[in-house]
Amino acid sequence: MTATAREPHARAGRGPLVIRHRRPRRRGRRSATLTVLTAIMLVYTLLPLVWLAINATKTQEGLLGSFGLWFDADFALFGNIAGTFTYNGGIFTRWLLNTLLYVVLGAGGATLLATVAGYGLAKFDFPGRKAVFAVVIGAVAVPGTALAVPTFLMFSSLGLTNTPWAIIIPSLVSPFGLYLMWTFAADAVPNEILESARVDGAREFQTFFRISLPLLAPGIVTVLLFTVVATWNNFFLPLIMLKDPAWYPLTLGLHSWNAQASTTGGEAIFNLVITGSMLTIVPLIAAFLLLQRYWQSGLAAGSVKE
Repeated sequence: MTATAREPHARAGRGPLVIRHRRPRRRGRRSATLTVLTAIMLVYTLLPLVWLAINATKTQEGLLGSFGLWFDADFALFGNIAGTFTYNGGIFTRWLLNTLLYVVLGAGGATLLATVAGYGLAKFDFPGRKAVFAVVIGAVAVPGTALAVPTFLMFSSLGLTNTPWAIIIPSLVSPFGLYLMWTFAADAVPNEILESARVDGAREFQTFFRISLPLLAPGIVTVLLFTVVATWNNFFLPLIMLKDPAWYPLTLGLHSWNAQASTTGGEAIFNLVITGSMLTIVPLIAAFLLLQRYWQSGLAAGSVKE
């Protein structure tokens, strides 16, 4: 009898011998084509940011007399930043505050409405629910530019054009955010938890704020990021709604600076336009870096069914 056959008897006092087989680790497949495509997309995404960061360090003369993807001898980044905030009486600061106002009220309100409405549509049954779902899906498919002219005519008849409300009120409506919160709430908040809270005597508002809202946090952050980016980068709506530069957001304000070079007697300030553009994207990058873990979990929620 071999040693292997005697092993169970030799281990009789310690129980039967259990032989475990280790499965070989599977190494992930590597595709040369996929690697090349990923590298091309990476360069395509980062190259404009690199160009923006490099040219923000140049003077007006350096922009026209140096290679675009390399630094000039005169490093003028801090001078450009100071000039951006002081040019034309410091109007850039006013545009920054306007943008923050539109984001806080518009994007914040859109996130709040999408959260409440999406939760209600996901967890309550009422007549016309399917019709509301069809309307939301249809609204997601309609581009915002197609509604810009009707929105302008409506706000013009109400006397709200050339006011902040012409930007804030349309920003409160986010069909995509509503649809995202609807689908997220359907999976993130189990119906059993809600029924248990109701049996214990909790009211609907107490159930929402104490139980549902913490579970909806990843979805709320995801919707907030989308609405913040959409409101921060909003250009066409302010273009047709606003005439007073004092109410311009950053996007429209920098566009007006860039257009100065093509006007009669206008001053070319491309270095300030580029520096202002770089300063404009810094808050968005910071928001994504700080909230990316919530954003990723919000996008992945509901993708796996048990």
